[in-house]
Amino acid sequence: MAIEQQVRQTVFVDTFTDGLLGPDVEMLGPVADGGYIVWNSTPGCWGPMITPAIRGGHEVSQPVAVAGAEVGDAIAIRIKDIEVTSLATASGNDQPMEGRFNGDPYCAPVCPGCGTEWPSTRVEGIGPESVRCVVCGADATPFTFTNGYTIAFDELHTVGVTVPGHAAHTFAREAARFAALPDNSIQNPILVFAPHDIVALATRLRPFMGQLGTSPSTTIPDSHNAGDFGSFLIGAPHRYALTAQELQEHKTDGHMDVDAVRAGAILICPVKVPGGGVYLGDMHALQGDGEIAGHTCDVSGTVTLHVEVMKGIGIDGPVLFPLVEDLPFLARPLSEEERARAVALGRRYGVGELERSLPVSVIGTGPDLNSATDNGLARAASLLGMSVPEVRNRATIAGAIEIGRHPGVVQVTFRAPAERLESAGLLAYAVEQYGGEN
Repeated sequence: MAIEQQVRQTVFVDTFTDGLLGPDVEMLGPVADGGYIVWNSTPGCWGPMITPAIRGGHEVSQPVAVAGAEVGDAIAIRIKDIEVTSLATASGNDQPMEGRFNGDPYCAPVCPGCGTEWPSTRVEGIGPESVRCVVCGADATPFTFTNGYTIAFDELHTVGVTVPGHAAHTFAREAARFAALPDNSIQNPILVFAPHDIVALATRLRPFMGQLGTSPSTTIPDSHNAGDFGSFLIGAPHRYALTAQELQEHKTDGHMDVDAVRAGAILICPVKVPGGGVYLGDMHALQGDGEIAGHTCDVSGTVTLHVEVMKGIGIDGPVLFPLVEDLPFLARPLSEEERARAVALGRRYGVGELERSLPVSVIGTGPDLNSATDNGLARAASLLGMSVPEVRNRATIAGAIEIGRHPGVVQVTFRAPAERLESAGLLAYAVEQYGGEN
């Protein structure tokens, strides 16, 4: 792994991996501790999913080393800005194409015509049979839609409307332009499929990053750097197979699809390789909790991050400080009026002083939502020196369990005692987000 030695205050990224992450992937930078990373990101899911030469299911940005970040540290990432640049995109519920992959259509595609693994392809025409193997000419996409749509965005990127077939075909003829694909992207833009099963549905945009985190400590396909998709690697028949123990040890859960990972949030990520290897991708224009269709509106865009090394913060997975408006109702800091009422009520029953507590959101992942919740509860308990039953109680009466992605990413969010946050090295970030009087 080569790392440039000149430390830069700002690193600009417009290059991408072949869908793999890990210690063998070359990093850019290093960026200074306290510096900035500016990215031009590609659409995440569907374009890479119909581009079998991309080996990870997504097309993520080349990782950036952070000066001074060592294994066992953490990196605090302040998301300063996310801007969508795509004019339109297409998405929908997927169906893998049998006979076109070796155990996993995301990271082990095979041409059904000539048997080439990860075949190079070209686009011929419009529609779900337009992706063709350059070796034999066979229809080579590993995925098709069960129900899909094409959606256009307004000039301010505040609203979107799903369009009829004639408009979808117009976008398909200039798919790279309407997707605003970065120059170095190699994906086949999903707009070429021109799906239009849902027409005239209007919705709002609220962009966020489906992938944002640090590099795993072994080679992992980028979309599988989490406990749910990662479980597909356990005992897999292809070269990226891992054991359950290897997956747990090496993954960093950078693929979250948590819609609160948006501009204004602070994300704390584990460092499992020297330099950390901060990366991102899979930008979404919008998403309901759970990403229940399996995919949402993947877009190109620009992202600005501020990064800061946290020495000796030995976390296993991400910790998030969302915007106040993204917190569950019970996890939000009390207003002055609510606090005054609580103080008066406490005094009535012998409580001399209220606990000072602030919100924190711990990410949990696993093969299913139950195991992801258990993982998040255990991580929160370990992080804050509590028992799991106490975390369960706090998440019930002063927080919530929220679904990031079905089948297995959750947020365990609750107000935690300030002294526990301080012991974990997190209090300053909580105060930065939510103020100190809670």
